[in-house]
Amino acid sequence: MEFVKPKPTTKAPGEWFTGDVWFDVIHAGQEPSRLRANMVRFSPGARTAWHHHAVGQTLHVVEGVALIGTRDGTVFEAHPGETVTCPPGEEHWHGATPERFMQHLAMWEGPGDDRPETTWLEKVTDEQYSRPRTRHH
Repeated sequence: MEFVKPKPTTKAPGEWFTGDVWFDVIHAGQEPSRLRANMVRFSPGARTAWHHHAVGQTLHVVEGVALIGTRDGTVFEAHPGETVTCPPGEEHWHGATPERFMQHLAMWEGPGDDRPETTWLEKVTDEQYSRPRTRHH
């Protein structure tokens, strides 16, 4: 067993995010593990750019309301305690509502080959971000 010394909180890079976002690396697996896990905190209105993951991504909402957008224009709401999975290659974005902070645990895997773990695309427009929200039931 090993207790891992936590790394300092990191401000997320502006080219991949709109607004202020910080993350803590919870786990960055070393071979043979490919697990990645970050606790990510979004300020009100902050969000990722469009992106996709080679092996998919799982988001577990810890605090606030997460908005998760898909290319068909749907913007889902996810509440604390809810978990959302994005399959490999699905282009999506996620972030906070305009009114409140949001925190989620983001989990994904490295692909184990030459593909990047995450492919970052263009930023989400205000129009895409502001579309009506859908609750999954």
